[in-house]
Amino acid sequence: MELWIVIGGLVAVALAALAFRAYFKSDNRLPPVLRPGSKLPAFDAEDEQGNPVQSAELLGSPAVILFVRGNWCPFCSRQVANLTRAYKAINERGARLILVTPKPLETTRRVAEFFEVEFDFWLDAELKAGEMLGLVQSGGVPSSHRDEYGEDTLWPAAVVTDVDGVIRYASISRLIADRPNPEKLLQAVEALAA
Repeated sequence: MELWIVIGGLVAVALAALAFRAYFKSDNRLPPVLRPGSKLPAFDAEDEQGNPVQSAELLGSPAVILFVRGNWCPFCSRQVANLTRAYKAINERGARLILVTPKPLETTRRVAEFFEVEFDFWLDAELKAGEMLGLVQSGGVPSSHRDEYGEDTLWPAAVVTDVDGVIRYASISRLIADRPNPEKLLQAVEALAA
């Protein structure tokens, strides 16, 4: 009888591990449109005041563009907090910081203000930019938040572009909790000046 309890426990642990992996892991690879050396595809969004903005507005200066799931995601909040170490140095090198999110900017802005990080916030409410860039995570919003945020969200990614809008660095998170090291983003911006 004890052997069956041990076997049952092992099976339960294995099933839980598979469920965890299915939820937190993605088979996503960097979408072809975001490969370094290619031009950042043009996309539209809205700024914090609801005005239309376009990625073409980033031409003329380097840009660090972060695609995040939303303020409900603790990993996204941690990513913003981690950027406090590098954002001033990124800004000092003339780069703009753009945070693209599919959900309310007001609460995302509060997170950034709490950590004293200065971003331009862009809203991709209908996930049109996310779809075009291959960054939509279908069913990625936990069921506990779907009433407010819907089912789909953006897959976490970071892109650094040069003054001509050419992608010089791009990273897509392999795991939901995985985010690019802010130092790598800073290094990518510094490499543009070299």
